[in-house]
Amino acid sequence: MLTAKDLHPAPGQKNVTRVGFLLLDHFTMMALASAVEPLRMANQLSGEELYSWHMVTEKGEAVSASDGISFNPDFSIVEAINLDLVIVVGGVDITRSFTQYQIQWLQSLDRKGIRLGAICTGAYVLAHAGLLDGHDCSVHRECMAALQERYPKVHCNNRLFTLNQKRMTSSGGNAPLDMILSMITNDHGSNLSRAVSDMFICDRIRSDQDQQRVPLRQVHKAGESKPKLIDVIELMENNLEEPISLDELASFVNVSRRQLERMFLKYLHCSPSRYYLRLRLDRARQLLKLSSLSIVEIAAACGFISTPHFSRCYRKHIGISPRDERKVAWDTGPSQSLATLVDEVLIKGSDRARTALLSAQVEPSFGSVSLQ
Repeated sequence: MLTAKDLHPAPGQKNVTRVGFLLLDHFTMMALASAVEPLRMANQLSGEELYSWHMVTEKGEAVSASDGISFNPDFSIVEAINLDLVIVVGGVDITRSFTQYQIQWLQSLDRKGIRLGAICTGAYVLAHAGLLDGHDCSVHRECMAALQERYPKVHCNNRLFTLNQKRMTSSGGNAPLDMILSMITNDHGSNLSRAVSDMFICDRIRSDQDQQRVPLRQVHKAGESKPKLIDVIELMENNLEEPISLDELASFVNVSRRQLERMFLKYLHCSPSRYYLRLRLDRARQLLKLSSLSIVEIAAACGFISTPHFSRCYRKHIGISPRDERKVAWDTGPSQSLATLVDEVLIKGSDRARTALLSAQVEPSFGSVSLQ
């Protein structure tokens, strides 16, 4: 069992960067592993202890990841001292996965000048603490709309990660790997970071200019690249509140409206209008599940001319009304029922897969891919 003294470097040991990971309830295991493993490999390849890493929870209690696996931390918040960097590890249901005590601790770390970071949806917690005001920020795209609407002083972007001297934030999945590799480059040079990347069979280290969601990877079909189609998609994604007409979209990329329609039909099997509508409805679903905005405000934020029009479109394409969608995610009754179901599953046999699926019902991506 580690103690607080383990955070102090041994005699003669220099330049060890001590990294603490604050694990929130239902954190994403993949994001955590993507951040920790390059630190381990940097030590291995250099033959030196360049980094140490320590898992932290509020009271030193075990915490479950989003896949249901229980994780025992090294320290409680009180015991986690002498850290150089603290990274918030977010995951499922981020708007209700943190406490005021954790917020206060992060604010106290900032006052001490300790560098702060976040991976996956963890940036939402830093934003709630007021610690991203005026900062550029990368966050998992499912959480981005809610964060932007609730914390307008935060400069959200669609990049894989954002790295500076005071803050480092990353989207989810394996993007934390690229952020940590960039940190290793800054700390110890590119030879080490490239060697770490090679050990993990990564073909390249993605930069802080790479987008976390390159629009329409599927249009790169059989080696074909359609940059004009991708440009149109980016325009759509950046103009959801005030949709751009199809004629204007076509003119922006120097094609006719008919050519634009043919490109969408060939590569996406739908019309430009239908695709644009789907983007706006996806954004609405994120806001319904992860923000406290009213349905009227969400309709306006997603470019619908009226709330009834929004409700009709949502029901037709998503299969449920906006009001019912919000009930599942926010009403006390369903939340309690979900918690009871999760407890029953755990009692009956620790069925992690079913537990994880039940917990994920509040996520915007739940059931978003058809198996037909």
